[in-house]
Amino acid sequence: MSKINLGLVRAGAATPAIKVADPASNAENIIAIINKAAADNTGILVLPELTITGSTCGDLFFQDVLYAAQLEALAKITAATSNIMTTVVLGCYIKLDNALYDCAAVLQNGTILGIVPKVMPDNRYFASGARIPEGQECIRLFGRTIPFGDLIFEDEQSGLDIGVEIGSDMDLPLSPAAMLTVNGADIIVNPAAEPEIVKSASRRRSKIAESSRKNTCGYIFASAGTGESVSDMLYSGHCITAENGNLLVENKRLENGNQLTYTEIDFGKINFERLHHRNYRDLAGIYTPKDYSRIKLMPVPVMDGTAPLIRRYSPTPFIPQDPAQIDANCREIFSIQTKSLARRLSHIGSPKAVVGISGGLDSTLALLVSAQAMKLLGMPTTHVVAVTMPGFGTTDHTYNNALTLMKKLGCDVREISIAASVRQHFADIGHNESVHDVTYENSQARERTQILMDIANQENGIVVGTGDLSEAALGWCTYNGDHMSMYNVNCSVPKTLIRHVVRWVKENYSEDQVMADTLQSILDTPISPELLPPDESGNIAQKTEENVGPYELNDFFIFYTLRYGMSPAKLAYIARSAFEGIYDGTTIDKWLKIFYRRFFTQQFKRNCVPDGPKVGTVGLSPRGDLQMPADAFTNTWLG
Repeated sequence: MSKINLGLVRAGAATPAIKVADPASNAENIIAIINKAAADNTGILVLPELTITGSTCGDLFFQDVLYAAQLEALAKITAATSNIMTTVVLGCYIKLDNALYDCAAVLQNGTILGIVPKVMPDNRYFASGARIPEGQECIRLFGRTIPFGDLIFEDEQSGLDIGVEIGSDMDLPLSPAAMLTVNGADIIVNPAAEPEIVKSASRRRSKIAESSRKNTCGYIFASAGTGESVSDMLYSGHCITAENGNLLVENKRLENGNQLTYTEIDFGKINFERLHHRNYRDLAGIYTPKDYSRIKLMPVPVMDGTAPLIRRYSPTPFIPQDPAQIDANCREIFSIQTKSLARRLSHIGSPKAVVGISGGLDSTLALLVSAQAMKLLGMPTTHVVAVTMPGFGTTDHTYNNALTLMKKLGCDVREISIAASVRQHFADIGHNESVHDVTYENSQARERTQILMDIANQENGIVVGTGDLSEAALGWCTYNGDHMSMYNVNCSVPKTLIRHVVRWVKENYSEDQVMADTLQSILDTPISPELLPPDESGNIAQKTEENVGPYELNDFFIFYTLRYGMSPAKLAYIARSAFEGIYDGTTIDKWLKIFYRRFFTQQFKRNCVPDGPKVGTVGLSPRGDLQMPADAFTNTWLG
């Protein structure tokens, strides 16, 4: 894979083993950490607040001998970054006009690029960075003029912007992070020195995650460690990296020695999120009068697709890893589906729902939702007209599951074979039944839809759709066949999640063992439209995933394409990491190309879909979620 900017940067948060008030010794450990991070292709490295001296020096900060030793150490550390493109952020203090400032210095390639003072420091020792004397936007240090104050560091090549807030400044009602991000900073770095008390770690996680969420940014936090003085407080060396409200990685606290924690921050995803926050940049003019100086970085090392990722992307982005969260999500999804359908039925004055049941996952969930909606309306489940329509590909297995489920739910059960009517249709249009082509398949799907629509007319009801989000994205549906309904309860539930919701219903709503066993049998059945005849043993011959690819891959592609706008190269790169040991790169590339072809060419089906409830962050409705031309070419995506 060629070296390109994928919008991923490796972030390091480190706590060096220090000796309080011994800058020369501390510099050696800091340099060792910097060299290690640079060797590991780290783009941004953050070390703690006042890390060169230690943050617990107390009144020793006023001693000239300590300040001089710190400057000597800072010069040595800066020189050690020569030929290192990693952006290093570390805590120090600066003397300016008879005042001391608690600061963060930003280093790269042997140069201090800028120094940012803390806004609200410990005022026994340090002056506020909010009240820098006029005309002190730069300071002289080591024979150079260095920007000082409100700064944003930008790498024009990668498009990455970095802002700095220090320690407890993040707790201010209007934090530097808030002002920096609306002015363009993608990643906030925080050199901190937070002592450890009961529950401080959990509060720290929460506030860092929340800052990254509300500011739509990456956040790298590195706090002072066990080498600090314990006269009054213990420091744990807690390092945390977060992104858009999610904690990506943290270290083990209270460890001795140098501590270094890595992950990758997806600043491409951050920028995509901000594009969808309309007027995001306008907030800068409304809420933040500060004029930030923009400091140029040399090209920061970013991930180019050649090195393996440290970060692990979940192979099931629609499904949380925590079983308790899966349970909560499924409960909420089922509630949204049932209450939405109940509201639609109530609004149009139609007490009956007509559902086609195949014995597959999607129609099973639609039937379960319809039955529960009737209960919410105080109506009997006989107002659900459940219709099974066996055809040329129907197996005994799915047929029996469909019948059992409909009966156990107490529906108005109807069985209508489509074989005779489809054969008549073949005769009418002159199609040879032995030719199992798209006409053969789609004729069956459209016949089933016609039956459902006409029954809905007879019963003064509506046809409840069964197609899911994955099928819509891939266009795996028959136009004006299973593509169409009067209200689609599954429209925004992806295939991988459908399975979990059905399993949740089985565990929470199954009225007896027969129903539970039937639902489990449906869960175990291969996904198929059953439009081609069974094999010689009477088993399903037409398996969807052999045609469109594994749904776990497709749902992965759908999520990251629609939710975060990932490029094909980036999507293939993270898929290789997420599915390592499951699918090889060749397999991923094959199905990714098929995904793009189907996604683009099938938009015409999505441009005319029925209403249905959105249950998650990804949707395909042309009325609000995905407005895309049906004539778009795939060349740019397929290369």
